[in-house]
Amino acid sequence: MVSEFLSKVAVVLLVLVYSTQSVYIQYQGFQVRLESVKKLDDLEGMWVPSHHPQVNLQDQSLLPSMCHHPALPLDLQPICKSHDAASIFQALRTIASDDCELCVNVACTGCF
Repeated sequence: MVSEFLSKVAVVLLVLVYSTQSVYIQYQGFQVRLESVKKLDDLEGMWVPSHHPQVNLQDQSLLPSMCHHPALPLDLQPICKSHDAASIFQALRTIASDDCELCVNVACTGCF
């Protein structure tokens, strides 16, 4: 019983440590992890959307291709519901390119 409690406490502490060490970008009401934004280029380059019957092709063409990628990080998925998804993703890429690494951009939080 005590060891089970200690293991649960250890998991909670690991989650807290992980989340406090992340750098976040806040842009137009969205807060995303820097690591997630860095994955965008990889996702866009390695996946070609296929036709799914439940997806409206007109809607699919309006969204950036990464919005249809099954490996899109969870914190980036709400951006795909925005009418400005393409420009938001582009702005996040620009912000993340160097400025967040140096923690000089006001859009970045969690810098040490």
